[in-house]
Amino acid sequence: MIDINLIRENKKLVEENLKKKFQDEKIPLLDEVLAYDKERREAQLEGDKLRADKNAKSSLIGELLRDGKKTEAEKLKEEINKYGKEIAKLEEKDTELSAKIKEIMMSIPNIISDEVPIGKDDTENVERYTFGDAKVPSFEIPYHADIMESFSGLDLDSARRVAGNGFYYLVGDIARLHSAVLTYARDFMIDKGFTYCVPPFMIRSAAVDGVMSFTEKENMMYKIENEDLYLIGTSEHSMIAKFMDQIVDEKELPFTMTSYSPCFRKEVGAHGMEERGIYRVHQFEKQEMIVICKPEESADWYEKMWKMSVELFTNLNIPVRILECCSGDLADLKTRSCDIEAWSPRQNKYFGELCSCSNLTDAQSRRLGIRVKDAEGNKYYAHTLNNTVIAPPRMLIAFLENNLNKDGSVNIPTALRPYMGGIEKLEQKK
Repeated sequence: MIDINLIRENKKLVEENLKKKFQDEKIPLLDEVLAYDKERREAQLEGDKLRADKNAKSSLIGELLRDGKKTEAEKLKEEINKYGKEIAKLEEKDTELSAKIKEIMMSIPNIISDEVPIGKDDTENVERYTFGDAKVPSFEIPYHADIMESFSGLDLDSARRVAGNGFYYLVGDIARLHSAVLTYARDFMIDKGFTYCVPPFMIRSAAVDGVMSFTEKENMMYKIENEDLYLIGTSEHSMIAKFMDQIVDEKELPFTMTSYSPCFRKEVGAHGMEERGIYRVHQFEKQEMIVICKPEESADWYEKMWKMSVELFTNLNIPVRILECCSGDLADLKTRSCDIEAWSPRQNKYFGELCSCSNLTDAQSRRLGIRVKDAEGNKYYAHTLNNTVIAPPRMLIAFLENNLNKDGSVNIPTALRPYMGGIEKLEQKK
């Protein structure tokens, strides 16, 4: 959520931003919210004047009573009671107008960075960098589910009987590999100076509304029946909400955290849920990185965070590319975001995102009320950033394809061997 002062002082900038995001239908909302804002401020000024008059007259009652002027004092009390009723009406009006303003402001997207390319959807995202040796081997790479099944490591049929489409059983070496990459990612981030955390896996609606847009909430979140609780779609949700309605000391910044959680997603409207594989699923596990920092530091942290992802995937022998998200593909809370895609030797191209690194500036902290107090006592909204460290089982697709040998075995990169009992290679079960 942006600051309403930005609309008051530079409505044209906000209009242009809406056009860049192809959300022209929201432009009339700017005049609407300014009208509500003006009406609210007028009500607040009138209320302040009435309170001042009420207080001034209330102080006279004691004097009148001391002077024996009981009748005049009673009349003044009646007049003060009328002030109270008028003030109550104005306060009620202020509450109603504030709710209308907040509803509109929650739908106005964050101002995008000058680095963001203008485009309507993800087909117009721009490749910025590539890392690693992206090549196609001389032998055929099987579909990822077939690779897993060759190790007796994937059981989709049982999962469908138990839970339906979008779920899976991982078994044996593949299950161990799944756990190994998560543990490696945890230690990788701890070595980078991040604090490890295991957060709540459910959050209340106030936290959900603070961390994401209404559309994202409807398409992603599972609601717990008869409870004000939602299953998290990523630990970023509960980690950022950890600081909700808090004022933190500037000296404590930046907060750099890495968190583990299971993730649950409805994936409404998603394609590929029925396909035989684990690319798009309702349940997965993830290691996340989160930063809360000063405004002047967030651009640097954005660069540091995606580069950490590149280093991690390079250590796992997975070539990647950095894809800058265009304006139309950028979620409303984000000022800038990039997807990190892995090379698929089977498809001879880079495929779906393994990580998404985002800078939300103060849009998220403004929704959640995360403020910082500096040495002089001034308060401002913090900047928040997040990035996926690793998210199996999806990333296992890239891992298996890029580390597969002609004989069907899978190489275990040096960095991962301590987490796989020291073995250098997965061998198929005969």
